[in-house]
Amino acid sequence: MYEQRSEAHSVAVGAQMKFHQDGTLPQNGEVWVFGSNLAGAHGAGAAKVALEKFGAEYGFGIGRVGDTYAIPTKGIALEVLSIDQITPHIRVFLDYAWTSKRQFFVTRIGCGLAGYTDADIAPLFKGAPANCSFANEWREYL
Repeated sequence: MYEQRSEAHSVAVGAQMKFHQDGTLPQNGEVWVFGSNLAGAHGAGAAKVALEKFGAEYGFGIGRVGDTYAIPTKGIALEVLSIDQITPHIRVFLDYAWTSKRQFFVTRIGCGLAGYTDADIAPLFKGAPANCSFANEWREYL
């Protein structure tokens, strides 16, 4: 379950990378970045949190809606997408984050219901801008 976090949970590494405790919620207006499906059916995990707490909308499974950013890890029929299918969506998010003045709270996308490991997904976020915070579990891969 996700819970409110304090600033003590966010750790800066150098001047670049920030990390947070997995399973916590942002408190400072960050955009909730979560793994979604192409159908935009946000029924479980971080997607359900996005719907209930951050303004995600059913039917929108890609990109920014409310204070969320959806990165699909499952298809329209809820099948798991391949890493090759997920990667372009992560690249589009990173391009967006580089040009945004907002802060982003990136969940462990693809590491829950889609079944990928941290080692599979986290390296795809290498080169992320300093306005992104990641789960501590991804530290060794970034």
